[in-house]
Amino acid sequence: MTVPDPAAEGPRIPSIQDRMPAQRLGVAVVEALVNVIVTGQLAPGDTLPPEVPLAKQFGVSRTVLRESVKRLEEKGLVSVGQGRGTTVQPTRSWNMMDRVVLTALIAHDETLGVLDELSVVRARLEAAMAADTARVRSSEELETLRQALESMRASLDDPTAFGASDVRFHDIVMEISGNRLAESIARSLFERARDSARYHGMTPPSFHERTLREHEAVFATIEARTTEAAEHAMYSHIIDAWQRRRLPDHSGTKPRRM
Repeated sequence: MTVPDPAAEGPRIPSIQDRMPAQRLGVAVVEALVNVIVTGQLAPGDTLPPEVPLAKQFGVSRTVLRESVKRLEEKGLVSVGQGRGTTVQPTRSWNMMDRVVLTALIAHDETLGVLDELSVVRARLEAAMAADTARVRSSEELETLRQALESMRASLDDPTAFGASDVRFHDIVMEISGNRLAESIARSLFERARDSARYHGMTPPSFHERTLREHEAVFATIEARTTEAAEHAMYSHIIDAWQRRRLPDHSGTKPRRM
């Protein structure tokens, strides 16, 4: 399927030239096109409108547009073929770890399914790292983790400080594990999720007590060097914490625990 001429029925993309510094034009074009694709205005198999009218529609030069399309191709969203235009690729080809792609997916997912999947992947990764941490941690590292837990306990009535201590606890567990790849992926997923108001959902003060108890359980298993229990405690905490915060999706329902 080919998208009609953008002057007629194509995706509605406002000119960005007058409201964006020159060096940011390419970034803005990439983000706009990612959003057009992620929202389904351009579906897999569709082709982008021709270069000249599309550049005009954006209000940018053809050079800026070409570089932007190249960035889309690097992210796996499109394929540029000689004589056949630029074709939107199936979602399985997309680089879901890319910051712009993942941010757009979260922002436009009314079902919260992307955040559901993200929470499961993050939980699996951090659970594996918690098991490693329980196995390899030193007495000094355990004390550092204990201090983060104490900071959480001391800041129960301060949501901002409590949240910062919560993040610090997880960071310490991941760092001690020594699994740099898993840490990098989990951290990236968590950062993208935290940028979304949907991820924070419902967070009444009463949730902090439960969150603290879950962190205490994770700490106890790491202190006892029980690797399987540490893995289970961390996985359960991340999934349960997300389910507590999760707002009803567009159909008014919440999924069962994964």
